[in-house]
Amino acid sequence: MTETVQESVTYEVADEVATITLNRPDLRNRMTVEMLQQAFELLERAAVDDGVRVVVLTGAGNTFCAGADLAGASDAAAADSKWSGPKAIVHVLNAILEHPKPVIARVQGHVAGGGNGLVAACDLSVAVESAKFAFSEVRLGVAPAVISVVCLDKMNVADGFDLLLTGERVSAARAKESGLLNKVVEDEALDAAVATYVDQLRRGGPKALAATKQLLQRVRTMDRTEAFNWTAELSANLFASEEAQAGMGAFLKREPAPWVPQD
Repeated sequence: MTETVQESVTYEVADEVATITLNRPDLRNRMTVEMLQQAFELLERAAVDDGVRVVVLTGAGNTFCAGADLAGASDAAAADSKWSGPKAIVHVLNAILEHPKPVIARVQGHVAGGGNGLVAACDLSVAVESAKFAFSEVRLGVAPAVISVVCLDKMNVADGFDLLLTGERVSAARAKESGLLNKVVEDEALDAAVATYVDQLRRGGPKALAATKQLLQRVRTMDRTEAFNWTAELSANLFASEEAQAGMGAFLKREPAPWVPQD
């Protein structure tokens, strides 16, 4: 097990899982530029670590993330145009979306504002039933602009209008109903639910999982001809890969694939 603490974000690797934790419970894990920069760097670190198969994003305390708080940015970060204003969260959302490994949101507490974007960007999400969710931007005189790109991609149309326009604070069950979450579990069952997802994901081939993430994001944006052409080429490349040869060979022999954890 390895562990690194970088100010407001922690990073831990154990059993092929990298856990990135927003670690400012005193600030309800509001996203400063520093926190976003650190999260981005740790996501990049997990992406190139061959010892990491799955990434879990979570928070410390009773709040997963209460949204953006750019007032805490350092002068250096504020002066960096790449990380100024709303651009800061864009880098993190893209890092999650484009991550070659599955990313799970372990939502252990309340979510507001931009925190919903972090949840939506993750491939899978599990929340405790006690968590509350709010797209609170309109009540502050702003709009959930940047995070709408990832949230509306997950949410049902009518629910998007309802939750983003009213800013109402709702239950985790209501957030799941909207399409924002995959699962809602009793508070004490959170780690078990995340562990189940991790186990299922580790049974997939690493390259196959990365390719499937691309499929999930790209196919629905293409017209049919483009989609068939791209997926046919992708499929041919995957079937010819060493990973696929090993996986299909193991299947025919009724043996576990070489990447599957051995108990």
